[in-house]
Amino acid sequence: MRFASLGSGSKGNALLVEAGNTCVMIDCGFGLYDTVRRLQRLAVEPECLAAVFITHEHTDHVRGVATFAAKFRIPVWMSYGTQTALNDKLEKLDTLHTFDSHATINLGDLQVQALPVPHDAREPVQFIVSDGAHRLVTLTDIGASTTHIEAQISGCDALVLECNHDLDLLLNGPYPYSLKQRISGRLGHLHNEAAAALLAAIDGSSLQHVIAAHLSQQNNHPDKARAALAQVLNCTPDWIGIADQDEGFGWRDL
Repeated sequence: MRFASLGSGSKGNALLVEAGNTCVMIDCGFGLYDTVRRLQRLAVEPECLAAVFITHEHTDHVRGVATFAAKFRIPVWMSYGTQTALNDKLEKLDTLHTFDSHATINLGDLQVQALPVPHDAREPVQFIVSDGAHRLVTLTDIGASTTHIEAQISGCDALVLECNHDLDLLLNGPYPYSLKQRISGRLGHLHNEAAAALLAAIDGSSLQHVIAAHLSQQNNHPDKARAALAQVLNCTPDWIGIADQDEGFGWRDL
């Protein structure tokens, strides 16, 4: 199994996971042609995708999904709540599947398990993706950890983990008070120390990759995110990967 990011942040998000003959994309937050261009950078043709899985309805995760999936006739999977929130924006889709937030979907050589998370969306989920031998966890766009999340992801082999903001930079920055409260609240986004605490709460003995993702370009810095996670893992900061807004990250193998 391998995985790669097309880009991660408030301007757009998309992640690829591939095992055997099956390749899926998690979220499609870039426009049609930008998505195609980013896929080409990773040597992936859109027609090769078996499905697009959506975490929630916010624009930076669904901006291109309707036009992209319709053009290339790719099935789209999302929670019932996300479908309700998007409603008429999905009319172009040929194939739309819905699931509840605890569902497990078997698709070719991959198993995709939905994981409910606290976030300010209708029925938000993240995903645990497995090829039967390894487990990759995507865990972004959550305001706080839960015991259920920690139990489900413990012992995973790779973790793409939100490090959205440095709390001091956010609280002392230029954002309006209401936006600061939304971002830092329980239904907002994880700050670096909260992400580190989540990481410390799980069994990380099998981790081969840890990627800090969804970093705010205004309220965080890669060095701050790396330092927070590296302290928990007792590793050098450069071992921690970064999912960049513009470049994402290249293929990583499990």
